[in-house]
Amino acid sequence: MTTLTDKPLAPLLERLFQEAAEASPATSAAIAGLSDEDRTQLMRSKTGYLDLYARLKDVALPVSRETGLLLYMLARSGGARNIVEFGTSFGISTLHLAAALRDNGGGRVVTTEFEPSKVARARRNLEAGGLADLVEIREGDALQTLAAGLPDSIDLLLLDGAKALYPEILALVESRLRPGAFVVADNADHSPEYLAHVRSPASGYLSTPFGEDVELSMRLG
Repeated sequence: MTTLTDKPLAPLLERLFQEAAEASPATSAAIAGLSDEDRTQLMRSKTGYLDLYARLKDVALPVSRETGLLLYMLARSGGARNIVEFGTSFGISTLHLAAALRDNGGGRVVTTEFEPSKVARARRNLEAGGLADLVEIREGDALQTLAAGLPDSIDLLLLDGAKALYPEILALVESRLRPGAFVVADNADHSPEYLAHVRSPASGYLSTPFGEDVELSMRLG
């Protein structure tokens, strides 16, 4: 067995995924009045996203089950020790990443979330999953919380916060990504600027769409 498929984490993740499915953004009254065009505009705005995510403060916004498994597999097989995550939410993706670190023998996930209520829920979930000791949650604007105090060498970066900020967050972390490090960007289609960067031959990445909603990139040496 692995940490991911054993107790207490496996039943916790099953419950969290079920709860997230029952309270998805599509059913949230907080954004029911927004048109698809308005939602897209908020997602791609470098300032408007604050309004969107404030409306969704009680919604989990998790990665998919498949993406969660992918995160565990990438971190586990790569022997990851230092991981950075942009967008903690309720901590579902964080749990997958921390599980890989546990099975790798230790390490640290530095994750950041600007919504205080979500930070509190993520902390409870990490405690329930027995993984809180592997995670440092930084509360606040990621442009500030990730601007200093990161590991010298980062093995994996997960981008799953405000999509419009993907280029800026990558720029903060990029110099610390070791050769061969993975960058997983969830719903990256909402950040054309980010996709143009990582897919450019001159960017220093190999990058490809993965599944329905992920851009998977590898930092070259």
